[in-house]
Amino acid sequence: MIDSPVNTLFKQLISIDKSILQPQYLQASEQIINAIQRSYLTKGTMLPGTRVLSKLLKIHRNTAVAIYEELASQGWVEIIPNKGTFVLEPVKNTAKIKATSQKTNEAYVYAKTTGFPFQKSFHLASTVQFTNAKYSINDGKPDLRLHPVHQFTRWYSAAMKRKTLINKWNKSYEFFNSVFQTQLCNYLNATRGFHISPNNLINTRSTEMSLYIVSQLLLKPNDVVLVGHLSNYASNMIFQQTSACIKTIPLDKNGLDIEYIKKHFVKHSIRCVYICANRDYPTAVTLSAKRRVELLQLAKEYEFAIIEDDFDYDFQFEGSAMLPMASVDANGMVIYLGKIGQSLFPSFQTGFVIAPENLITEAKNYLELLDTQGDLIQEQMLSELINEGEIYRLMKKNVVVYKKRRDFLCSLLTTHFLETAQWEIPSGGLAIWLQFHAKISLVKLAEEAEKNDLFLPKTILYQDKNTCAIRFGFGHLNEEEIEIVIKKLKNAYNKVIQK
Repeated sequence: MIDSPVNTLFKQLISIDKSILQPQYLQASEQIINAIQRSYLTKGTMLPGTRVLSKLLKIHRNTAVAIYEELASQGWVEIIPNKGTFVLEPVKNTAKIKATSQKTNEAYVYAKTTGFPFQKSFHLASTVQFTNAKYSINDGKPDLRLHPVHQFTRWYSAAMKRKTLINKWNKSYEFFNSVFQTQLCNYLNATRGFHISPNNLINTRSTEMSLYIVSQLLLKPNDVVLVGHLSNYASNMIFQQTSACIKTIPLDKNGLDIEYIKKHFVKHSIRCVYICANRDYPTAVTLSAKRRVELLQLAKEYEFAIIEDDFDYDFQFEGSAMLPMASVDANGMVIYLGKIGQSLFPSFQTGFVIAPENLITEAKNYLELLDTQGDLIQEQMLSELINEGEIYRLMKKNVVVYKKRRDFLCSLLTTHFLETAQWEIPSGGLAIWLQFHAKISLVKLAEEAEKNDLFLPKTILYQDKNTCAIRFGFGHLNEEEIEIVIKKLKNAYNKVIQK
């Protein structure tokens, strides 16, 4: 029996790699399916028994049983008790539609374009660029390598095994989110000076989703939205998609110029002001305490909303981060956007919106439309990580790492760019605003850098008649990589200057 044709075929076609994560039974079953698809194993062929299979493949007999059960569950084989396992020919459940006489040769090729018109969105054109460069600079994203993989595997497994998980999935959205929202409220009240209840909060997949929902509630065509000069390209895309009118406001070392708003706008002429008060995007300038008070007073007087995006509140290196404006907003003028879990993989991070209860009630309607299912496992895990203090501990550990990287980057900038650029050492955040003295072409700088295996995406380049700067995100780079990147950037800069 060992030398039967089928057994010989199995020894030739099936190999199991015990060094990879994929289970052995899946590796083998996939290879047997491939053999059936290629007609190496035809309908009615009797496969080796599980004892023989385990000897052929040098696996445990239970694994051999699992292989056949997997094949049977997919309809590739039939297991007949006391007789054996036989190859089936899976029934095709779909039939081709016969082609019409015209374009017969194209009938089974999926169309590349629609046969009907639809509305294209210029504002939502992708900003993603592809590159083969080994190194890159981004706009200030964290290092996913700091994610606690082994701990997280244990936490994720524990969350999946919770007996209450299925019951929560079968309950209403408001019910199964309440535990997580309560934990999140407690965390935000303790770390950001809030005094909120779950009725003041919704959690979303990301800050961008939060802003999209808020913009749908807040903005109508031609409504005026004020943003800081240069501003965040992602938020601008969202505002433009609502057909709002975006106007830019000057910034200085104290942040957004509130006096400029008073001089150039009147009551009811502004719908909202979008601001990153803790660290402006892209310049990393902090809005001063005095101007925060002025902006809150002006919002009440002019009756406009403030959208406060606090995207990197957790990354504070010196002193304490200034508490959000929303934490002292007694008049309900501020909509606060933030995120937690930035020390984790992106799929385990969550965005949130804090606002007066009446706006949150409407926002929940949008959220249920966009994301009815939510992510219970993520919420279960984050609830436990908040309750056990793991989120806070992870964030504190990572802040120490990022502070060292910031200091190392600034020392290298001093060595290589002291005479050619200027920058401020930020008190927090994962990016530095690097301004070049010479008005070089940043597009050419990016081209030269990519030739040297360094990618500068267009979203970090800021250039106009008064500005020649890049938002240099360093969080994703370790110290060795930072040194390599700086040398490559300097080399590219020298080539652009010499041309």
